[in-house]
Order: sequence, then C-alpha cells, then structure tokens
Amino acid sequence: MPEPTKKEENEVLAPAPAPPPGEPNKEKEAGTAPAKEPNKEKEAGPAPAKEPNKEKEAGPAPAKEPNKEKEAGTSPGKDEEDASPPGALPPGLGSRALERKDSEWSIGEPPAGEEQDKQNANSQLSTLFVEKPQGGAVKVGENITFIAKVKAEDLLRKPTVKWFKGKWMDLASKAGKHLQLKETFERHSRVYTFEMQIIKAKENYAGNYRCEVTYKDKFDSCSFDLEVHESTGTTPNIDIRSAFKRSGEGQEDAGELDFSGLLKRREVKPQEEQPEVDVWELLKNAKPSEYEKIAFQYGITDLRGMLKRLKRMRRVEKKSAAFARILDPAYQVDKGGRVRFVVELADPKLEVKWYKNGQEIRPSTKYIFEHKGCERIMFINNCALTDDSEYYVTAGDEKCSTELFVREPPVMVTKQLEDTKAYCGERVELECEVSEDDANVKWFKNGEEIIPGPKSRYHIRVEGKKHILVIEGATKADTAEYSVMTTGGQSSAKLSVDLKPLKILTPLTDQTVNLGKEICLKCEVSENITGKWTKNGLPVQETDRLKIVHKGRIHKLVIANALVEDEGDYVFTPDAYSVTLPAKVHVIDPPKINLDGLDADNTVTVIAGNKLRLEIPISGEPPPKAIWSRADKAIMEGSGRIRAENYPDSTTLVIDIAEKDDSGVYHINLKNEAGEAHASIKIKVVDIPDPPVAPNVTDVGDDWCIMTWEPPVYDGGSPILGYFIERKKKQSSRWMRLNFDLCKETTFEPKKMIEGVAYEVRIFAVNAVGISKPSMPSKPFVPLAVTSPPTLLTVDSVTDTTVTMKWRPPDQIGAAGLDGYVLEYCFEGSTSAKQSDENGEAAFDLPADDWIVANTELIDKTKFTITGLPTDSRIFVRVKAVNAAGASEPKYYSQPILVKEIIEPPKIRIPRHLKQTYIRRVGEAINLVIPFQGKPRPELTWTKDGAPIDKNQINIRNSETDTIIFIRKAERSHSGKYDLQVKVEKFVETASIDIRVIDRPGPPQLVKIDDVWGENVALSWTPPRDDGNTAITGYTIQKADKKSMEWFTVIEHYHRTNATITELVIGNEYYFRVFAENMCGLSEDATMTKESAVIAKDGKIYKNPVYEDFDFSEAPMFTQPLVNTYAVAGYNATLNCSVRGNPKPKITWMKNKVAITDDPRYRMFSNQGVCTLEIRKPSPYDGGTYCCKAVNELGTVEIECKLEVKVVAQ
Repeated sequence: MPEPTKKEENEVLAPAPAPPPGEPNKEKEAGTAPAKEPNKEKEAGPAPAKEPNKEKEAGPAPAKEPNKEKEAGTSPGKDEEDASPPGALPPGLGSRALERKDSEWSIGEPPAGEEQDKQNANSQLSTLFVEKPQGGAVKVGENITFIAKVKAEDLLRKPTVKWFKGKWMDLASKAGKHLQLKETFERHSRVYTFEMQIIKAKENYAGNYRCEVTYKDKFDSCSFDLEVHESTGTTPNIDIRSAFKRSGEGQEDAGELDFSGLLKRREVKPQEEQPEVDVWELLKNAKPSEYEKIAFQYGITDLRGMLKRLKRMRRVEKKSAAFARILDPAYQVDKGGRVRFVVELADPKLEVKWYKNGQEIRPSTKYIFEHKGCERIMFINNCALTDDSEYYVTAGDEKCSTELFVREPPVMVTKQLEDTKAYCGERVELECEVSEDDANVKWFKNGEEIIPGPKSRYHIRVEGKKHILVIEGATKADTAEYSVMTTGGQSSAKLSVDLKPLKILTPLTDQTVNLGKEICLKCEVSENITGKWTKNGLPVQETDRLKIVHKGRIHKLVIANALVEDEGDYVFTPDAYSVTLPAKVHVIDPPKINLDGLDADNTVTVIAGNKLRLEIPISGEPPPKAIWSRADKAIMEGSGRIRAENYPDSTTLVIDIAEKDDSGVYHINLKNEAGEAHASIKIKVVDIPDPPVAPNVTDVGDDWCIMTWEPPVYDGGSPILGYFIERKKKQSSRWMRLNFDLCKETTFEPKKMIEGVAYEVRIFAVNAVGISKPSMPSKPFVPLAVTSPPTLLTVDSVTDTTVTMKWRPPDQIGAAGLDGYVLEYCFEGSTSAKQSDENGEAAFDLPADDWIVANTELIDKTKFTITGLPTDSRIFVRVKAVNAAGASEPKYYSQPILVKEIIEPPKIRIPRHLKQTYIRRVGEAINLVIPFQGKPRPELTWTKDGAPIDKNQINIRNSETDTIIFIRKAERSHSGKYDLQVKVEKFVETASIDIRVIDRPGPPQLVKIDDVWGENVALSWTPPRDDGNTAITGYTIQKADKKSMEWFTVIEHYHRTNATITELVIGNEYYFRVFAENMCGLSEDATMTKESAVIAKDGKIYKNPVYEDFDFSEAPMFTQPLVNTYAVAGYNATLNCSVRGNPKPKITWMKNKVAITDDPRYRMFSNQGVCTLEIRKPSPYDGGTYCCKAVNELGTVEIECKLEVKVVAQ
C-alpha cells in the first residue's frame, strides 16, 4: 500500500467515527473524544475532566511515562486483517493512544529511548535484588504469589519496595480482598523478603507488572508478566472499562486492581436525540476558559491529551536516517485477535530488534518475525490483556515506538430497576441484574453517585449478576430517582417514602410536684420517631439536671430536683407530624424559716438607740404569708416604731430607736397551701455601762503610783470586759491613755511619770457595747523619790583622835534634788554585827540608837572629819544622802576603822612617758606631774645633776599626793638629770627623770669640690660643730648658676658627707651649699663652696654601657597539673591546667591518645596560660584518660588525668 499523504495523517489525528448503532459507545468508555452519534454518547454519560495525575488511567495495561515514546512517528502503517492502523482506531482507544503519543511529543523533551536506556542501565548496574520476581500464569479464581528478595548486609535501614501494574499504577493503595503485600526479615541471613499475593485472580488482572526497590541513591527494578487463563469454557470479552472499579471501605470488592480515578460522580441524563457535533472544531474555536465546560458536556476524559494533539496538528515530522517508515502511533486489537507491526528500513543491512516494555522479544509461536525487502514485520498471535503494553523497534542507534491496546466487550443491564414505595424507617432494596458476574456497577441518586461507607445508610450487595442497593431506615429525604450504570447500559426507577399514620397511645398528664422532687413527663406514640420538647413555647435544652429520653415509641422528659423555674406548660411535638401532646407542671414547697444567720439560742442583740432591721429568709411555693407577734399580740404592718415588712422570699421585723423595754421573745408564723412553719427569736437591747467612781491613789514612787477603784453600778446589760485608764498633768487639759489592752482588774500601776509634777487619773468602763463616760478625776498627787546611796566611801586620813572620810555623790539624785549628807558612826562592840551584803561590802544592821550623827547639820561637801574619838578605838562609819523625799539608803564602810595615826612608807609613781628621756624643743613649756604616796607629812627634795635646783628658772609645786616641775620656756641649759627624794620619818624613796631640750643644728663646717668631670661634680663636707643637742638626720644640697645665683635643691635628706651632682649644663659655672638637718629641722644657715665648678665643653664624653638582651626562651612546662575528676552525667564538666613557655606553646587536647578536633561536645579555652577543656553534658561514654599536650620550638610536654562519669539514679 502506498504511504499515506498529509491528508491521511490529518485523518489519523482527527476524531474517530462513531461505532455502529448496535454497539455501545466505546469512545465514552475509554475517555476519548465524543462520537458522531449523540445518542450513544448519552448512554455512557458524560465523564468529567480528569485530574492531571489520573488522565492516563484508562485500562489495565500500564500507561507510558511522558519520556518513553518520543521516537514514535505519525505515519500510519499498512493495513492488516487482524490489526487496526491508527487511522482506524476504535473510538474507545484512539484518544488514549493519542494521549500517550502526544504527551511524549512535546517540543524540547528528551527522546524516550534515552530515558529507557537510563532505566535499563540502572537496573543492570545495581545489585540490590538477590532474587527477582518471575512471571507466571494462573487460572481464574486461583491464587498466585510473586517474591522478591533484597540483601541487607550493606544497608543501614530497610529499603523501600513498590509494586506497580504496568508503569504507573502503585498497588500499595489497592491492597485488600484480592491483593496482599507482605514483608519479612531473616536475621541470620540478613535478607528482606517482599511478597505480592493475588487472590482469586480475574481475567482483567493479566498484564505486565513491575517491582522497584530503592535505598538512598541505589535503584533496582524488575518487570514480569501475569497471564490469567479461563478455568472452564470461554469467557466473553470484557470491555476495557470493566477494570474501572472503585475501591472503598466496607465494600466486597475493596482492594481490587481498579481504575477509580477515571470514575467520577456524574449525572445520569435521559437519552435525547442531538445533532452530530465535531468536538475538535469546538476546541479549536473555543476560548481556553471554556475547555473544561466542553470536556464535561461531551464526556472528554483526556482533555490534556486532546489539547496537546491540537497543538501538534501542524507539526512537521522529523525525518529518520534509519527508518524509511516508522511504526504507527498505536494499534487496537480485540482480545484473542492478531496484530501486525511493520517498519521499513532505509538500509536493509541494519539489524532490527523488537522490545516489549524494555525487554527484547524472541521469536516464538506467539511472536513471528518476517523480512520482506526493507520491511521488517512482527506478528503477535492470540492477543491477551498482558499484551496491552508499549513496543518499540531499534535499528542501529535509532528506534521508534508504538502502543498496543487490547479491548474487552461492555457490561449490559439485563434486568431493569422497578419503581418502589415504602414507609419511613423501613428497609428498602433496589435490585437489578447485569450480563457479567462481579461487574463494575455504579449507583446514582438524582444523578449524584452513591458512595457507600461505614457510616452511610446505603449499602451495596452483589450476588453474582445481581446488584442490590440497600437503604437502612428510609426517610422522606430518600424519595428520589435512583439509577444504575454499567459500562454498556443503565436503568432507573423512582423510590417514594411516606410517613405512617401516627397514634397517641399514652398522652402527657398534668403534674403537681414538691420542690426538690423528680418531674417525669412520659408519652407513647405508635411509631418509633423523634420529636421536640418545648416549655412555654421555647425549646428545651438537655442539662445535667434535665434529661430527654427516647426509647422506641416512648418519650420521656425527666427533671431531677425540681425547682420553681421548672413550672410551666410543656409540649411534645413528634417530628414530621402536626400532632402536639401538652401538659402542665405545678411546683409547690412547704414554708420554711431560715435562722442559720442567728446564734444557737436565736438571740439578737441590739444597742439602745439604734434601729433594728431583722430580716429572716423564708421559702415556700406559693410564697407563704408571715405574721409577727409578741406576748400574743400581733405586730401589724404599717408605720409604727415596731412594725413588720413581708416580701416573697423574706420577712422583716423593724424597731426604730430601740429601747430597753423592747427586749423579749418575738414569734414568726408562716402559712401557705403546702403547710405551716413557726419560730421564736429573742431580742436583747444593751447599752454602755455607767462611769465608775473616782479612783484612789494608794502609793506613790519616783515615777509610779498604785491606784484602785470600784466597778460601775450599772453594767449596761452586758458584762464588764475591762477598763481603760487615763492620766494628765494637773496644769494640762490633755488626757493620755495608759493602756491599750483592757485592764481586767480594779487596780493599776501607772509608770513613767515625771518626778515633782502633779498628776490626776481617771477610769473608763468597757462592755461589749462600748466605752462608758469617764469617771471623776482622782485627787492630785506628785511622784517623788529619795536619792540612791552615796558611792565610794573611803578613809581619807586617820589621827589619834580624828578620822576623815570622803565619798562621791549618789548616782541617781532625782527631781527632789539633794539637800545634803548625814555622816554617822558607832563603836565596835556596841552590838553584835550582822552581815547583809548587797554591794559586796560588809554592812551592819544596828539599832538607830547606837549610831551617832557626826554632823549636827546637813553638809553639802563630800568630805568630813569626825573628831573627839578615843585613841585605839574602832568605829563603823556610814553616810546618807537627804532630799525632800527623805534620807536615802546608807552607804557603809566595809570594815571597822582603828583610830590611830599610821605611818605609810613613801612611794614615787613615775609616769610611763617619763621613764625614758623626756625631749622638748627650745621655747616649749615643760609641766611634769609626779604622784607619790607617804604619811604622815612627807618631805620632798629636787636636785639637777646633783646640785640644788635654781627656783628662779624652774618652778616646783608640792602637795600631799604629788609634785609638779614647771618650766615656762625651755632652754638648752634646762637639759639634764633631775632627782626627786621623798622622806617620811626614816623612810626615803628616790626617782630620776632625764630631760633634753633640743634645737636646730648649725651648718656643716667645710664644703669643698673634690672633682669635676663631664657634667658631674663631686662634693664633700664635714659635720657641723653644733648638732642641736640631738643626732644629725641628714643633709640638703643646693646648686646655683654663677650668672643668676638662684639656688635650687638637688638632694634632700642625704645621710652621707659626700655626694656627686650630675646632669649639669655644659658651659655653666656652679656654686654649691649644704644644710644640716636634725629632728628639729634644717639649720638656719648653710655652708657654701668657696670655689665654683666650671662644666667645660670639651669634657669627657660619657658612654652608656651596652647590655645584652635577656633570652626569655623557655621550653613548655606545666605549672598546675591536671587532676583526676568525677563528673555527673548530664552536667557540664571542666578539666583545667596551666602551662608556661616561650614562644607560646600550642595546646592540643586528647582523649585516649586521640586528638579532639571539631567535636561540638567539647570546648577548649586558653587564657593567660590557663588551659580549660569543657565537656558538655557528658555521658558514661565520655569517661577515659584525657591528655593535654603543649608544644613549642624548644620541646614538648604532656600531662594526663582520668575522668569518670557517674550516672545518678532517678
């Protein structure tokens, strides 16, 4: 046959003609462009446009990926008896073939052969499979298992395995009743085993399958075929759409190898006669926004493929160097038929190979190869579903490809649906029969697809050829037109659901319920239907207290713990019926009086003069009537001073300006239709107490007093709780409270008063009501106290007839002051002495008559001489202080005193600062006090350096206890050794004092220039003749330029007698002078050099000495070693050491002799030679031997320690 012209090519790309009238419209079944006859188009229903990923799900054979078939040409091959060329493709498959071809002919995409070669290369290079699944055959209804094994020795985790039918359908989502995927792992052999088991195989399960395994960047795949043979007889061919079965939960066919992506919800429209429409012309002339609308209206399932086909209609075919004519884009053949593939070579010497899904085809009884000149022909006999696949032929480096489609006959409806009527709540079954067992059937309600589910009332049951739609508990909403659709026909019927007549078996009844009891409204109707409850026209909502119960035909409204708010009109209305069931609920409650707010004996206390408003809560339904009474006399409601006020929830007793006579018992009576209640309340009127009488002050002290009083006559009807006390100065009007806590007694001791000031006190009585008025003030009183005893009573002197005593004034004198002293004495042996020592001294409690007053009048001095005493007698002495309050306690001398003069040997007490040389400067005053002891009448003698003292220059003043030497202006002649002699009768005591008077020194004797060189001058001098009576402490040297003669100090506090003056100016002439210095300061004059020192210009040049640089280089050395450490797991640990070295050593940390580098769990620091290794949140794994290594040019040093990490038990 001659090659087709361009026109023929366009015919191949044009829509295929419609099938004969007797055949079902296969164009709709395969999802291609609509046929010419609209009637057939409507039989299958317009299919909506598919999602991008589901456009290619048109049959059991795998759809090809976009890169696989770009080499396929558009020229049709020669016609054969058993095969259809692309121009004559059946309507059901033309669009599918063109979809695959056109989707792969996009400009700029790589050729399909390259992609296939890459896939094959990956399969050959990878060695993941240990055992690949092998193809097999099975009879219809039997089971078959395919096994793949993967070695896991080099794999860290489980590889990913996927099973495909063809090259596009992932079988993982189809697992269920007819397909099971399993995987196991053998630990000893470390082999993963993956199994795919097909259960009760069907003919449409036949085809090419593929298993893929991936692990990270490794990939391996294997293809295998499944042939399904008829078990008995000849099974009629099934149309390609018989595989379009939807998987769903709860269905019997769940898990089948279906193509549910192509079955979308669609409407079933009645068949109508319509004129033929050219969809290609519509798409060419339509706007892009109308493409989806046209596809839905005319049932185009492969809209994207058709749009690509439109785009390539004017595409210029690329010429092939190897092929003079390539394979047709696609071929169609019926199941069991024969197909012929033909290519024509440009060079007949080229070797030709045929491939199916990438696997080379070998000659057999099924595949027959022929050579006719340049033509290469391949026949496929007895085509099965497994032959539905991609084929390509290679010649040299080029190849061309095609697709083969094997079709099956459609499923017809053999028994139509019938119109049905039912009542609400009944079970409805709609039944039909189809021409094939277990065929795919779709149910629709008013054109919407019914999708059964676990929670749906719709269930589909399949019994061979019978398909039954079951509706559980039908409702009026189920009234609709139901239709069933197969791949080759449809049927519809109407379902009408009506309500059953309703009868009221038990109506609601009115109820009267006590408060807190349960309310139960119950009714029964003839049907098991729902309903609504209302109260006073408003819907009733369920709460924890209110429950709505529906059990079968019985409806209940239960209210626990009835409240007043629950009273009203209740109505139950059955759903979908106009019948209502009313009932009234009346809630009653006996009256109650709530006295919880009162005390145990129901007593109410009110203060006289106040208003009492006693509100008593009451309850009852209906509200009760309250009556108050006292002494059988009712208290009326009105405007009186005592009146009653009544409210629905309380009753109130009101007493305006309560009086003492209002006290008594009051009664309350409540009454309503549910009962009566009674109660009694005691009212007590109280007042503040009367004021107490004026208090009496019984005793007075220096700052305190004691006061007493009597309780008030009337306590105000409430017990006296205590008293408040106040005081004030007599001249003041301001009272001050003395106690803030109530005084429970009738006596009180005020304190902290001022002596000598007159005070008054008063009392307040307090009860529960308040504070009384104050009592009358007490009589004025003045706090006064005697002084404390005199102190330090001692014997001053004793003679043969007198005793002189002295003492110190009392420590506390008080406001009354001190008038004088009384000195008393008694003779030893006048009465027995009794010790009563309070102050650690002996005291003698003698009768007052035995004590003799030494002074007849009070004395104000603290010294007194008792005269007229017998010699050798012994006396006791005491002294008292006297003021306006009386005499103080006496102060006793600790022991009896012997009246006899006693000789006391002299003793000189030199002060500590005079025990060494006493130094003073010239002109300063000298005043020295030297105490001494000795009796009687000591004699004192002063000498200086062994000679008597010149009293004209030095003043001497003596007393009985000390001597004073005084010099107004000291001079150097006053220096010397001073001797003191104290003599008492034959006893003599001496002492010496060294006094040195110092002055500033004189100037040095001679200053001379010893040498002059360069900028330096050497000086020397001799010490001064006069050192100022003290040592020379240093010298001060000054220089002066001869031109200006201005003196500048160059050296101060210099101790030697020679010095070198440096840094003099060359060319100048200098004079020098020297001052002497001691502890008094510099000498007044200085001694100057007689000659001058000339600094010559040509003097010697001083060269600074050259010092060699010190070598600081040092080998590394650890100054602080590492120490063994224990750490707690989870808490940061640190290792520390210190290192020294120059140049700075490089620090390296190691764990178990392995250097630690770039590990985020460790942080290393080095600061001023201190090296630190921080281990973040260590675990027991971090324990071990850690080493710190220091390296520089001079050497290497290491130090180690052990770290142990302990885990704390939780």
